Amino acid sequence: MASNGFTTCLWFDGDAEAAADHYLSVFKDGRRGRTARYNEAGPGTPGAVMVVEFEINGQKFIGLNGGPQFPFTEAVSFQIHCRDEAEADYYWDALTKDGGEEGACGWLKDRFGVSWQVIPPGVIDLIADPDPARAARATAVMMKMKKLDAAAMRRAAEEG
Repeated sequence: MASNGFTTCLWFDGDAEAAADHYLSVFKDGRRGRTARYNEAGPGTPGAVMVVEFEINGQKFIGLNGGPQFPFTEAVSFQIHCRDEAEADYYWDALTKDGGEEGACGWLKDRFGVSWQVIPPGVIDLIADPDPARAARATAVMMKMKKLDAAAMRRAAEEG
């Protein structure tokens, strides 16, 4: 059976539309789709946004205003593989501003509680180095970081 692809549904507590607008301001390759509103059938307040469709970097999302029952956790995160350090800095700053939180090892939560991993170029190669000693040195340095610094990880890997 063929599939029409995947759409990620993000469950928000009333701010799906604000989240979609925020992500579209951060990720320049995006577009907004349809918005559906609650009606008399419920369960939400008639006229309030129920779902909003949006696409960023080719990935389809639906923001659902479902209520407070299911908050986001770090169990699911979105990885942003950056072209260069400047792009990594841009995404880190844009996603942590206005109430976002820095986490460990390149993880962060945006102001809506969604978890992201901002990955500068070369980081995955460093921690997956075929030389276990180089990988361990790069990983040990990474474990002390919030925002990832690929140059510092590279220096540590090479200090063998």
